[in-house]
Amino acid sequence: MNRIQQRLNANKKILSIYFTAGYPHLNATASIIKSLEANEVDMIEIGLPFSDPLADGPTIQASSTQALRNGMTTQLLFQQLEKIRETVSIPLIIMGYFNPILQYGVEAFCEKCAHIGIDGLIIPDLPVDVYQEHYQALFSQYNLLNIFLITPQTSEERIRYIDSVSNGFIYMVSSASTTGKTIGFGEEQQAYFRRISQMNLKNPQIVGFGINNKSTFDAATKHAHGAIIGSAFIKHLSTHGTETIASFIKDIR
Repeated sequence: MNRIQQRLNANKKILSIYFTAGYPHLNATASIIKSLEANEVDMIEIGLPFSDPLADGPTIQASSTQALRNGMTTQLLFQQLEKIRETVSIPLIIMGYFNPILQYGVEAFCEKCAHIGIDGLIIPDLPVDVYQEHYQALFSQYNLLNIFLITPQTSEERIRYIDSVSNGFIYMVSSASTTGKTIGFGEEQQAYFRRISQMNLKNPQIVGFGINNKSTFDAATKHAHGAIIGSAFIKHLSTHGTETIASFIKDIR
């Protein structure tokens, strides 16, 4: 069983943390992963920086720009993670856009992910139908889960289609805005969380966008299996560096 699936089977609310590889420093990737696992985060999303990130707000965009300036590349990320499974067992997901994966070669990318111990991918601009037709068998060959996003505007038909293709979790975007913009969750968003929960999908849902503290984490996970924090964590790294990760996680839990 994939490590993501194993973690999802645990009877707890999942806390997943996103950070951009190569930020704030080029060689910070492995140390951030180790620190997050040591502080009992459940899953980690490693952002592969890209020059044109469609769904990312200004905080993650800025971190991607800086990471690219620092010299981060797909090949370098793989080199940094080459021996990561010697020291950590936490589920690891690479989140990035399809263009760098296509440039690297989709099968070569999947093969390298499997070799270093990556458990899944989140590719916001890879449509589920294109994935199912062209890449699902390849991902399965390398035991990689592909995680799809839904929003409040996604139709029930589309959600059920995504659910049928998925075998990990569904990334439930809390609003139609980009990352880092939502502040708290109003009744409209809570109604959306309840509506998805009541659909009784086979895959658990994890909420992303707008989770930045304990109260928003608790609100997001009231009707979902877990929540993802990205922009708030990157802001913390920007302000406090990598030495105070423990205090950030403690404030959420």
